[in-house]
Amino acid sequence: MNTTAVTRPASPIKLYGFPISGHSHRVELFLSLLGLPTEVIYVDLPKGAHKLPEFTQLNIFGQVPVIQDGEVTLADSIAILVYLARKYDHGQWLPEDPVAFAEVHRWLSVAAGLVEFGPAAARLVKVFKASYHLEEVQNRAYRLFEVMENVLQTSPFLVGTHPTLADIANYTYIAHAPEGDISLAPYPHIRAWLSRIEALPGFVAMNKTVVGA
Repeated sequence: MNTTAVTRPASPIKLYGFPISGHSHRVELFLSLLGLPTEVIYVDLPKGAHKLPEFTQLNIFGQVPVIQDGEVTLADSIAILVYLARKYDHGQWLPEDPVAFAEVHRWLSVAAGLVEFGPAAARLVKVFKASYHLEEVQNRAYRLFEVMENVLQTSPFLVGTHPTLADIANYTYIAHAPEGDISLAPYPHIRAWLSRIEALPGFVAMNKTVVGA
């Protein structure tokens, strides 16, 4: 499998992120898989650095991640993944085929919806004391994992036989679901899928927290 980028940025891509932000990790992981030079800039979320004017000039919503690629400044993890795939990839991560392209986008919607308000929300409750109803978001995660387990029973990756943005967008919060007190033990195919992603050349992990299952 070739993960070499077609073109290279003129200077390192700046990634504004936070070490235990799953959204930031999606982007950091993909940059590493593409082999792109990156300068990671720590945004001190606990001290509110993401709400200061100098940061909201980069992202009006005051959220990480943000990238700066030359004159391009872009926020939102999913949007950044799509941009990087279109600019620096050869078509593997975001396929040109209309059906495969649509299937990848369906999983990008899952990442922004069912994952965001399922395992990611449960982790927010346990790690960051967010105000979601824990049992509700955990149950949403379990329903999603049952679907994913069935998909991955017959396919090594979420869309076919090779990794795509579908896998990168969904990986982090599922890998870290135990931090939201969601066990992955009942899902052997999901765990095997996580291992396949972790075996990709250039894989980088996100730091684990000490809370959760």
